[in-house]
Amino acid sequence: MNDKFLKRTKIVATVGPAIDNENKIKELINAGVNVFRLNTSHGNMEYHREKFNLIRKVSQKIGEYVAIMVDLQGPKIRVGNMDKEIFLKDGEKIIFSPIKEEGTIPVDYDGIANDVQKGDKILIDDGKISVIVDKTEENKVYVTVLNGGILKPRKGINIPSSASSLDSVTPKDVEFIKFAVDMKADYIALSFVREKNDVLLAKKYINDFGSSIPLIAKLEKPQAIENLSEIVSVSDCIMIARGDLGIELSPVEVPICQKIIIDECNKQKKPVIVATQMLESMIGAPIPTRAEASDVANAILDGADAVMLSGETSIGEYALDAVKTMADIAKQAETSSFYKFDRDFEVSEDMALTRQAIVFGADKMLKYVNAKAVLSFSHFGYSTRLVSKLKPSVPVIMVSDLEETCRKMTLMWGIFPYLKKWDNESGDDLFIKIDEFLINEIGLKMGDYVIIIGSSLNLITGRTNFVRVHKIGT
Repeated sequence: MNDKFLKRTKIVATVGPAIDNENKIKELINAGVNVFRLNTSHGNMEYHREKFNLIRKVSQKIGEYVAIMVDLQGPKIRVGNMDKEIFLKDGEKIIFSPIKEEGTIPVDYDGIANDVQKGDKILIDDGKISVIVDKTEENKVYVTVLNGGILKPRKGINIPSSASSLDSVTPKDVEFIKFAVDMKADYIALSFVREKNDVLLAKKYINDFGSSIPLIAKLEKPQAIENLSEIVSVSDCIMIARGDLGIELSPVEVPICQKIIIDECNKQKKPVIVATQMLESMIGAPIPTRAEASDVANAILDGADAVMLSGETSIGEYALDAVKTMADIAKQAETSSFYKFDRDFEVSEDMALTRQAIVFGADKMLKYVNAKAVLSFSHFGYSTRLVSKLKPSVPVIMVSDLEETCRKMTLMWGIFPYLKKWDNESGDDLFIKIDEFLINEIGLKMGDYVIIIGSSLNLITGRTNFVRVHKIGT
């Protein structure tokens, strides 16, 4: 088979100035990027529109399907725009205020003085800087610096002891939801999800704008862990956003939380992305630390469907090297004897029982005929997503008649999508086309076995209700 099928874990790469032209986007796709993330916390709408169109243009030109994720900022408090960076010394007294004036540090949240009280700790820039609240006064928060450092514009602010009064879906988020719908984005990611109603509210906005774009719930608040099962049940995908999660909780709690979240997602058959600081040293270095390589590998061994790069690709000096490194780590982990999963999932009453039976049966059949691939025919990708969650021992080649489905499925573990208009084909003519496709485009050989799942009524567009062992050439 072609080498492209060696990596099953998917890679999400964040867009930024480090990958801002056609050639760099092409290089990253060829190196293994499956999904590009537009981080709306930075850049205006026109910037993201430009990058969106660039990604679509490049992927179409090289004939590869990649998905685009619009990541909403959510109720995130940030340092405002400053003329220059500021060095904060330990013990220094400073003032935060949403009103920009001489002697204060701007923040982009009008209600910050209402959400803190004396003695509260405030963490800035993923905890690199910490301050303690001395007092509040109207729109001002007076603090003392505990651990200083260089304060940069637009860095995140966390108040672990406080429940922010910001709405779960902010006005800015609504604007970018409409943007995502208008641009036909493949995924929308909702930040700082605390409960299932946050997800349902975002989905309502998506529906109100006339779309059904899948929603990724980003888990980075303690409340999300408490409400984990319910959140997973109403989400289309989960992202473990370890940066803010490790601030809101504690860095030492994150590894176990990661395992708990992945386990819950796998139980509910939902894809899960592990994100934040995976290869962070590669922002400024051509190779990762050994600890980072272990971190990525362990996320994959835990059962993650995708791993994500943030600053490594958005602002890093070695964006291409970071993607190649992550792809190599994934391939090493996936071929390890430790990469084993219990694929006997419980049948879910919330899902079509026939489809589950077909998918589970196809997975069991693989070893008996030494099949080289699963060939899944799918209109919207429902059954193919179930195959993905079983993490079969061979690549899953998905054939769909919808380009939109092909793009979305690039996020799913082990799925390799192809667009084919075969609905008018039937009988021997169809299987001749299937064999030509498997040999010429997938790299299989005459006599190889594949397991085919699809619809007996209409191969691609019908409901999945059959499984077949097929030998190429017969």
